[in-house]
Amino acid sequence: MKKAIVFGSLNMDLTIQCDRIPDQGETISGSNFLVNVGGKGCNQAVSAAKSNCAVNFIGAVGNDAFGTQIINTMQQYNIDTSSVQIRNDESTGVAVILRCEGDNRIVLDAGANASLDIQEAEKQLERIAQAGDIFFTQFENKIQDVKSMLKKAKGLGLFTVLNPAPAQFIEPEFYQYIDLLIVNQSEAKTLTGIYPDDDISSANVFSAIQGGTKCIITLGSAGSITSGREGIHRLQAYKVEPVDTTAAGDAYIGALISKMVQGIELTECMDYASKVSALTITKVGAQQSIPRIDEVEKFFKGGKN
Repeated sequence: MKKAIVFGSLNMDLTIQCDRIPDQGETISGSNFLVNVGGKGCNQAVSAAKSNCAVNFIGAVGNDAFGTQIINTMQQYNIDTSSVQIRNDESTGVAVILRCEGDNRIVLDAGANASLDIQEAEKQLERIAQAGDIFFTQFENKIQDVKSMLKKAKGLGLFTVLNPAPAQFIEPEFYQYIDLLIVNQSEAKTLTGIYPDDDISSANVFSAIQGGTKCIITLGSAGSITSGREGIHRLQAYKVEPVDTTAAGDAYIGALISKMVQGIELTECMDYASKVSALTITKVGAQQSIPRIDEVEKFFKGGKN
C-alpha cells in the first residue's frame, strides 16, 4: 500500500494565557495552561493520518516523559513510529508559548530534533521507502538534515514535497530534489522576493521557482493557487466562522498529501485540503482541531461553502 513518509519535528507545546507580558524579573498570574503534542512535522502527519493515509514518521524525541507521550499520541492516530529515534543525549523538543491579547511569545528548545542521527534517518528511509510513496518535510529540523533527506528520497525514486517553514532561502541548484513546493505568501516572498497577492504576482512566483518544481501557494482566506498546462488554477477557500487559525496550514498540507498518495489529480487534492483547513479553524487547538475524513464528508455533504 502506498504511503506518506514524513521527516520532521516533534515538539511538546506548553502554552499559558496571560493579561499582559511580564516585566523583567516579574511574576504574574496566568490561566488556561495547555500541554499539546506539536511540531509542524507531527501536525502534518496527524492531518494525513486523520484522512486515512498510511503514514511513517522519521524524527527524534528524548528519552523522557514528553517523548513517550508524543509517540503514544502518534500511535493513537495509527502513525508508524518505528523510525522515530529515542535520544538519550537530548530532551524532547519543547515550545513554551505565552499567549497575550491575541498575540504570542514563543521560546523554542529544538532538543532531540537538532541532534538527530542523520545517517540512521537515511537508513530508515531506505528501509521503509517503496515505489509510489510520497516523502514530505519542513524546515523545523536542521536545514542540512532536511536537504540530506530530500536528496536521499529523490535518489530512491520517491515523489518529494517540501513546506519551507520557517522560511529559509533555497539554493537554485537544490530545486532538482523537490517535486512539489507548498508555501504561504510570506514564504513565497522569502524564496523569490515576490509577495503573491493576485494571479499575476502568483504567476511570477511560479516562474521564479527553479528547475521546473511544481508549486502551490496558500493564500489564507483567499484560498490556494497553482499552475498547470492551462495556466493558473485558483481554488477558493470555504467560508466558515474562524475560531483558531493555528493549525490551518499544517492541516491543509497533510490533507493534500493524503489524497496525492491515492493518485488523485492535484486540483482535486487542493479542494479537499481546503475543506479540511476550513473545518480546522472552527475549533481551538492544533492536532485536536483537525477533522477526520468522515467529519469532512459529513459537513460538506450538503454542499456547504
